[in-house]
Amino acid sequence: MQAEEVLVELGGVATRAELLTRSTEGALRRAVAAGTIIRQSRGRYALPSTARIGQRAELTELAEAGRRAAHEVSGTAILLSATARWGWPSKWLPTKPQVALPRNRKVAPGVRRRLDVRMRDLSSSDREDGWVTSRVRTALDCASLLPPDEAVAVLDSALREGAVDRDELLFAAAGLAPLYRGKVEGLIRFADPQAANPFESVLRWIVSDIPDLDVRPQVRITDDAGLIGIVDLADVQLRIVMEADSFEWHGQKEALERDCIRYNRLVAEGWLVLRFSWDQVMNHPERIRELVRRTVLRATCGYDVHLRTG
Repeated sequence: MQAEEVLVELGGVATRAELLTRSTEGALRRAVAAGTIIRQSRGRYALPSTARIGQRAELTELAEAGRRAAHEVSGTAILLSATARWGWPSKWLPTKPQVALPRNRKVAPGVRRRLDVRMRDLSSSDREDGWVTSRVRTALDCASLLPPDEAVAVLDSALREGAVDRDELLFAAAGLAPLYRGKVEGLIRFADPQAANPFESVLRWIVSDIPDLDVRPQVRITDDAGLIGIVDLADVQLRIVMEADSFEWHGQKEALERDCIRYNRLVAEGWLVLRFSWDQVMNHPERIRELVRRTVLRATCGYDVHLRTG
């Protein structure tokens, strides 16, 4: 089977080992060379969908805007301008370049209107290329200063890239001020390099505080006929699957057919399947949390929740 076809059946993201169970090393190499499969990080591959290609181009553009802004004001690109430089997808993209300037610097009103300026002192060890925070510094800053769901999306991306690891981040976090240390260490431990994208990362964070629920990203599920697929999130104990659905995967007839077969096989195996759109995840987390809470209650109690809560 072609490596691209295997990757589609695996949900668009898979490890090298998973691909080679049904395709060949040569087919994988040819697909990567042709650009029909992209290598996300060591041993991890994805389909180069139009959305991902557009995302990479957008990150490159944002990184360049951050570089120009940092040089203009003799500052340092930070936070989401820095994540763009390192190629880490995030929940939201900055509307203005984010830069840090020394605390004693005077900033003209026009500069503040054009740039998101943060007053902070950075050491030379915190910077790379003379204009941007290092990967470790960027990850810690985002974990410290962004809302938790946005921070998790960045940390998942950072770990997925593979240039930093969890132990390295935890070691650096130990040197933070007590005001931030506990929050940052908790987020680093929660982060997971298996998360496929910020869409999935944010969904995982939304449901993370629901009692009795323990979801893991990119879970492989099989039945008697073989592999059903690798789902976005799953609680294996409760047999609950959560899918972060985007139109790019389900906008064609063939994709819809595959999706229906996959869904029906999951249900036939006793899985409760919940599907959420991008708008629901990004803009209505409270609705998702309540729906998942009720689903967990039903799974743990074994009868209709409405009989208990109605």
